[in-house]
Amino acid sequence: MAKPYGGKFSPGAPPARGVTERPIVDPVGARANLLFVPPVILLFRSLAGGPVVLAAGLAGAASLALGAWLLRGGLRADAAYRARPVARRPALPRKILAALLTGLGVTLATATGDSGMIGSIIYGVVAAVAHIAAFGLDPLRDKRLAGVDTFQQDRVAKVVEEAEAHLTAMATRITRLNDRPLQTRIAEFRTTASRMIRTVEEDPRDLTAARKFLGVYLQGASDATTKYVELMQRQPTPDARADYMALLDDLDQNFAARTERLLRDDRSDMDIEIKVLRDRLAREGIADNQE
Repeated sequence: MAKPYGGKFSPGAPPARGVTERPIVDPVGARANLLFVPPVILLFRSLAGGPVVLAAGLAGAASLALGAWLLRGGLRADAAYRARPVARRPALPRKILAALLTGLGVTLATATGDSGMIGSIIYGVVAAVAHIAAFGLDPLRDKRLAGVDTFQQDRVAKVVEEAEAHLTAMATRITRLNDRPLQTRIAEFRTTASRMIRTVEEDPRDLTAARKFLGVYLQGASDATTKYVELMQRQPTPDARADYMALLDDLDQNFAARTERLLRDDRSDMDIEIKVLRDRLAREGIADNQE
């Protein structure tokens, strides 16, 4: 028996969202950055105390600083999860660990005061709860599309993670050269590639046609970036820069053309499904008239 496919143009499926170019914004805000201030203050205050105060202060400051550092990664992972229609939950719950470390840091910081051990633990629990209330919890389950099998969505999620890792590596490595125009060109190519990624996420059936682009080609671009940066750091040459810019232009044009083709194919699929539905409705009407 035929099983209907739950694609974005299938009957009963929700309307497809358009693929838009979204600016890349760091989700780590001022609130998260301010959490690095308390461990610094605690560290300097502990220097004036005895050995017990110093040990507790150092341990508390380390716990608070590690919690603040984990929170930054957790916020970025959470933002990436929310931006994708298909995503796997973070393997490490960084925001939850950050809240626990913050609570432990506050407990250690207040353990040598007048509140006693019970009071210090209460302070730590309150700090952990306040941390969760301010920054929330990590995503605890995978995000999936309705009507698409788990295996296909896992394949898409894996390819997307690898593709974005290659794009991030390119952007990170090129910053070593302090070449602003080249960094801008990398950002433009990253936007073009992200359009293809979003297209595949919104319709996993496009993965087969785009997999070579998101895997082999992006890995090759990342490797080429690494070699180019190493070459320019050893011996800068205008010809090498021109060749690398030409490579980026070629990649950008090919990624854009493939994405447009994927979108046109989706339109063709929609037209075919509409025609099939109209034919089916026409047959249903004829059958009713005959009855």
